[in-house]
Amino acid sequence: MRIHSTLVAAAAASALALTACAPSPTDSDTGDTETGTTTTTTEDAAAEAVPVTVGMLTSLTGPLAAYGAAYQSGFEAGWDYVTEGTGELDGFDVTFSWVDDQGNPDTAVTQFKDLVGQGVNIIAGTAASGIAVQLAEQAAQNETLYISGPAATDAITGINEFTFRSGRQTYQDVATAGTFLDDISGKNVLVFAQDNAFGQGNVAGVEAVLGGAGAEVSSVLVAEDATEFTPFATQIINAAPDLVFVAWAGATTGAMWEALGQQGVFEETTVVTGLGDVASYQAYGEASEQLNFLNHYFGGAAGTDAEAAMISFLEGKGEQADLFSPDGFLAAQMVALAISEGGGTDVQSMIDVLEGASIDSVKGTVEIRAEDHAVLQEMYQARLTAGDGGQYAPELIATVDAADVAPPVAG
Repeated sequence: MRIHSTLVAAAAASALALTACAPSPTDSDTGDTETGTTTTTTEDAAAEAVPVTVGMLTSLTGPLAAYGAAYQSGFEAGWDYVTEGTGELDGFDVTFSWVDDQGNPDTAVTQFKDLVGQGVNIIAGTAASGIAVQLAEQAAQNETLYISGPAATDAITGINEFTFRSGRQTYQDVATAGTFLDDISGKNVLVFAQDNAFGQGNVAGVEAVLGGAGAEVSSVLVAEDATEFTPFATQIINAAPDLVFVAWAGATTGAMWEALGQQGVFEETTVVTGLGDVASYQAYGEASEQLNFLNHYFGGAAGTDAEAAMISFLEGKGEQADLFSPDGFLAAQMVALAISEGGGTDVQSMIDVLEGASIDSVKGTVEIRAEDHAVLQEMYQARLTAGDGGQYAPELIATVDAADVAPPVAG
């Protein structure tokens, strides 16, 4: 399975895809001539297999459908990888039940309860942070193993013993931004964002992470309905920050970047923002090659055997690796490990297996920290460069060591 655990040795496993399938040994039927009985090895294996249903709850439609699709494809690739393409998991009859939360918290909670009511005790998925927090609460109430997906909120880490995650968290994003300066202590960091919950949340995150590391943090917040950004670009230059952390979303993104470029912000300071999914690569316009990008993942960033296998699997489906493909891949590895080593039926046993596990995954060796279930993993610095036809594609600047961006233990 290419999985290592600090608690138990990982079992070699084979897997199944997204439909239930009992193990099917290739041995022919064997007869016992002394007793006159006949043993059908396939039937015996099926009879001994432990049935396990895994609920896969994520956004397949709605505003986060693209993230859900990348997660789902990554999961399929991960399941194929950990089971070496056999489609079977030794000793278990596993069924995956994919459910669309539509990006709606109320819908997701109802679906979670429905899965629990059907006897499901392992549930994975969810791209939205608001949904993940509510499902984590349901996991504790129902004593269900829950593995959150791409949802980045720090609140998931350490929320309860039943909740894990398979992606990075906001702390790791912000800490990666800080690595663009040699030493963040004593430096002036300015957050440029919209004056809404998203922007304010990023200010709070930068204050907690980079401010906690000794930086002086300030902000320039812009009304959501603003269309003229020159005055704000001037404010940035006048503040003379060492680093500008930009958190922006929506239809005004292009105009915002254009204003910063025209006013010379990129020449005056280091500007850092997050590199999103493949669909966003062409959205930065002329600013593309002047920006510094913190990054969770882009296709080709890791250079691991697991990544090569994932990319090959996805290309076989006519797809490409994307921002949250590794989250699905790791989730599949975690589910396989929990079932194989934890028996698939006892939640506490599966928790014990995952806590402290070290897993060779797409982004290299990741550790599931026993104390709070944080996923300690490498992050990336990237840039966008123009290729054939003027299309921008990411290029790796540096790999940031997991220890350098590890969040403090939650508790």
